[in-house]
Amino acid sequence: MARLKGGPTQEEVLAVALQKLELGPDDRVLDLGCGTGSVSIAAAARVAEVVAIDRRPEAIAHAMQRAAEVEAGNIRFVEGEASNLLPALGRFDAAFVGGSRDLDTLLGTLADRVRRRIVVNAVLVETLSTALSRMNSLGIFEEAVHVQCSRAVPLAGSVFFRPIDPVYIIVGRGRCS
Repeated sequence: MARLKGGPTQEEVLAVALQKLELGPDDRVLDLGCGTGSVSIAAAARVAEVVAIDRRPEAIAHAMQRAAEVEAGNIRFVEGEASNLLPALGRFDAAFVGGSRDLDTLLGTLADRVRRRIVVNAVLVETLSTALSRMNSLGIFEEAVHVQCSRAVPLAGSVFFRPIDPVYIIVGRGRCS
C-alpha cells in the first residue's frame, strides 16, 4: 500500500486522542480528515458507528482497504469537503479532527453537532493557534496537551530514543444536546 502524505497517526498519540474522545459503545463518531484510517479503525472497535471524511480520493481508498483488512464494518467512508458534507450527516457524540483545512469554520459547525468531545490533533503551530482561538471564542475549550514521545531504536550495540514529531491535542466540549 502506498504511503499517504501526512502518514498515520502515531499509536502513542492515537492512544491519548482516543482517551480524550471519551468514547462509549453506543456512540456515533466523526473522523474529519481520516487520512489512512488509523483513528477511524481504532474508534470503530469501541463505538457503534464511525463516519470518516476525507477530501482526497486516495485517502478514502487507502482507509477503506485498511478497514476491510481488519473487518471494521461499522465505518462509513465519505469523500468530499467536510464543510459541504456535515449539514446532511446529523449529530455525533464525538468528533476527531485530523485535518486543518477550514478549521475555523468547521469548529463552529462541530460545536453545534457534537454532544460531548471534539478533539483536534495539530502538528502545526498555526493549527494549534486556530483551534485554541476558535474553541475559546465558541466557549467550548477544555484543554490542550502537548504529546512528545520517543521510540527506542538500536545504535552501536545499544539503543537510543528517536523522537516522534510532537503533536498538540486540543479538546473542546460540543454543545449539542
